[in-house]
Amino acid sequence: MLIEPGKLLKNINCPEDLKKLNTKELHQLRDELRQFIIDNVSVYGGHFGASLGTVELTTALHYVFDTPKDQLVWDVGHQAYGHKILTGRRDQFHTNRVYGGISGFPKRKESEFDTFGVGHSSTSISAALGMAVANNEFKDDRHHIAVIGDGAMTGGMAFEAMNHAGDLQDTNLLIILNDNNMSIDPNVGALKDYLTDITTSKTYNKIKDEVWDLLGKVSKFGPNAQEIASKIENSTKAFFMQHSNLFESFNLRYFGPVDGHDLDHLVSVMRDLKSIKGPKLLHVLTTKGKGYAPAEKDQTKWHAPGTFDKVTGEIQKKPILSPQPPKYQEVFGHTIVELAKQNDKIMGVTPAMPSGCSLNIMMKAMPERAFDVGIAEQHAVTFSAGLATQGAVPFCNIYSTFMQRAYDQVIHDVCIQDLHVIFCLDRAGFAGADGPTHHGAYDLAYMRCIPNLVVMAPMNEQELRNMMFTAQLEKNARPFSIRYPRGKGVMPEWKTPLEEIQIGQGRKVKEGEDIAILTIGTVGNYALTAAEAVAKDANVAVYDMRFVKPLDEAMLHEVFRKFDKVITVEDGCLMGGFGSAVLEFMVDHQYTSKLKRLGIPDAIVEHGTQLELHQECGFDPEGIKNTIIEMLAPSNKTVNVQA
Repeated sequence: MLIEPGKLLKNINCPEDLKKLNTKELHQLRDELRQFIIDNVSVYGGHFGASLGTVELTTALHYVFDTPKDQLVWDVGHQAYGHKILTGRRDQFHTNRVYGGISGFPKRKESEFDTFGVGHSSTSISAALGMAVANNEFKDDRHHIAVIGDGAMTGGMAFEAMNHAGDLQDTNLLIILNDNNMSIDPNVGALKDYLTDITTSKTYNKIKDEVWDLLGKVSKFGPNAQEIASKIENSTKAFFMQHSNLFESFNLRYFGPVDGHDLDHLVSVMRDLKSIKGPKLLHVLTTKGKGYAPAEKDQTKWHAPGTFDKVTGEIQKKPILSPQPPKYQEVFGHTIVELAKQNDKIMGVTPAMPSGCSLNIMMKAMPERAFDVGIAEQHAVTFSAGLATQGAVPFCNIYSTFMQRAYDQVIHDVCIQDLHVIFCLDRAGFAGADGPTHHGAYDLAYMRCIPNLVVMAPMNEQELRNMMFTAQLEKNARPFSIRYPRGKGVMPEWKTPLEEIQIGQGRKVKEGEDIAILTIGTVGNYALTAAEAVAKDANVAVYDMRFVKPLDEAMLHEVFRKFDKVITVEDGCLMGGFGSAVLEFMVDHQYTSKLKRLGIPDAIVEHGTQLELHQECGFDPEGIKNTIIEMLAPSNKTVNVQA
């Protein structure tokens, strides 16, 4: 079902069409754009609240600035649905986040209006500043706008960029702080309190409005008017606000706060700011989920709700006819609380993802022992290291793709010092519709090369619980990495007794004689399915290795002495990953078996469901089955597949 756009929106194919509208029509278009997002996401799913909150801001930006000549960087990317719709992708918007369709985030290869790929957060100011400096060098008179919001300003990289921007006063950079007091969960930390202080200062805001009136009349007062208005504004901020100079301390001109849902005022302010040179920051207040009451009321729930009934607000879920396995994140969330009740040294840490990783369960049960540190992965890791130096046992839960940002801290602050920090890497492997910026493709490779670190992955929920239990034991006080995928597990009855696992010990899950499959993580379940599919004519052994580091060398010796054909399967990159570790072992010990590695190739894999992406890469059950057939074919062994 294709969603029919409104009367004005259906004729907007680029921002130039937008500029032809008068004020009344612009308001109507704004309403049609918001409704189009609601209609589409209710049917097809996707991120929701963030883009509803930026409808007016998006409309004003493309109305005032000359995009794509003026370069617009969105941060974080899931607030840019309106931007995509207004820049030529309206008729493709129903394919958003669908296999083969458009990306859920701005993407350079997709449109010239997407000036920078932004799946992660806190990068926009750095990117836009780089663009501005380059264009200064090329004498190219264009504007560079970084829209940073949905919690992204809490990332340290944003502050590094502001520090640099303030030192480059000839750059034409506009930073728009989209302040909705949210990321996925409510924002935390001193910055949130500071911004709240600004927005609630009634005296300052009253005088600020008068300053804006003066700035709006700048052309009538001659060349010194901007300097005079700036001095008035700065003095009012310094007088009425105790902490007024956070942004000015970076040598950025601060303007605001302004109502991010007052379209006329946004247009007026942005027109004024176009004439003010140098790096500057506009503080815009918005409401996440604006214009859809349920999303405004419960902003975390409506960050990415899936499909829903837009009239009733009921989020649609498939009827549950039998007991279902939990999501792996829920297993983590409940198990860490269970362990923390037994071990009072356990603490939980996450960078702005308490509901996404289910640490919110511990935060509710034991608020003094669980910490959301904001979008600050590097800090999360070193903070955990600091906890560990004092005898705490921190479980630091970070999505696999976001852990890449804290790699230096993992090495220097945790592993070199051999500290007892347990990294739980959620969303490992293919993340699904979020696409390549969110795929956890590399952690097996980048973790296994670090000394002192144990690297493991569970095949099911029971194994995840046992790995968490094993990692927190005092006798195992060293760094650990436990990775698990997004989505549901395989065990409806998952709450099994906690048992210690011998570190570096795999397990044989199926006997066989003809060929061996070595797996790491949940793809072991695919291997079992594939083995059953060829069971009539091929006796396939399946080994759940559990550990990439240390490898179970005794088990590998057993495998390579017995089998001349071996398959490795992993939901991770082939270059340097689990299969590479097995291949290294094979070469080091001079085994000559034929080895086939299945996993994520050396390529950027786009978005789709997890199964679609597994199929594309050939390590779904069908792909594994076909590999078994292919490897056994040279021995003239006929393999029939069960219907």
